[in-house]
Parts: sequence; structure tokens; C-alpha cells
Amino acid sequence: MVEQISKDLFLQAFLVLMAETFERGRAGYLDRGASLFETLATISAEEASRPVSADCATIAAHVAHMTLALDFSLHLFRGERLQVDWGEIWRTVREVTDEEWTASQEHLRETYIAFRELAKITPWQNVDEIEGAMEVLAHNAYHLGEIRHALCTIKPER
Repeated sequence: MVEQISKDLFLQAFLVLMAETFERGRAGYLDRGASLFETLATISAEEASRPVSADCATIAAHVAHMTLALDFSLHLFRGERLQVDWGEIWRTVREVTDEEWTASQEHLRETYIAFRELAKITPWQNVDEIEGAMEVLAHNAYHLGEIRHALCTIKPER
């Protein structure tokens, strides 16, 4: 006998973890106040433009990459294939102005909301959908960790 969880139960758990990752740390797996958007709100454009070493990406590049990856996932969930140069952002995104930094954060938030809303209507009937959702969660949690780790060098006084 195969045991299954309901798609509603899966979706509920997935949305809670996505909200914790992006919107508000709730002391579940993140500390309170440690979500992505809460973290980004504390970072200036100048700080987002500063790499922690010569070989490391800037926080601005991480945010641009996260937006691209979420957008790519949105298209995949809709059955669309995109051609993406995954290295372009890492090669090109360095310094951002205040306006560019604000726009980048807004674009990430809009893309996150679009993915969250798509998740609510996804049928969750095959392993590819569930695997894709877990990849989105893990990938963004990883980059949140990278950003928070970079802040240890960029803002050591925090």
C-alpha cells in the first residue's frame, strides 16, 4: 500500500517555508527577522555592490541570479523552456545605483509573488512539479545564506 500526503498539505507546508525564506523569519528554520526581504531591507546599494573578495559575487549579483532562477522556474512550471546563460549575471552584475538596487529588489519580490501564486494553482500531480518546488526552496535558501554570510564581512558591526 502506497501512502500519500494530500496536495493541499504539501502546498500548505511549501508556502509556509517559502514565506519564511522570503518574507518573514518566524524562528522555524530561520531566526526571526532573517528572511530574504527582511535582510535585503538592511542593505544599501553601496553594500550590495561590494564583493567580499576579488573572486566573489556581489549581493546585487545574488539577487539578480535569484530573480532569474525564479523566473526560469515560473516558465518551467508553465511548460515553457527558456534559454539562459547562467553565468552572465555572475560576470556582469557588480555595482548598482540606489535606483537599480531598489528596482532589483522589487523585481525579485514580484517574481516571488508570481511563483507563489502559481504554486497555489499547480496540480502537484507529478514528481517533476514537487521536485521543482523543492529546488526553488533549497536554491533560494542557499543564496539567502550566501547573502547573510557576505554581510559578516561587509557589515561586521551588525
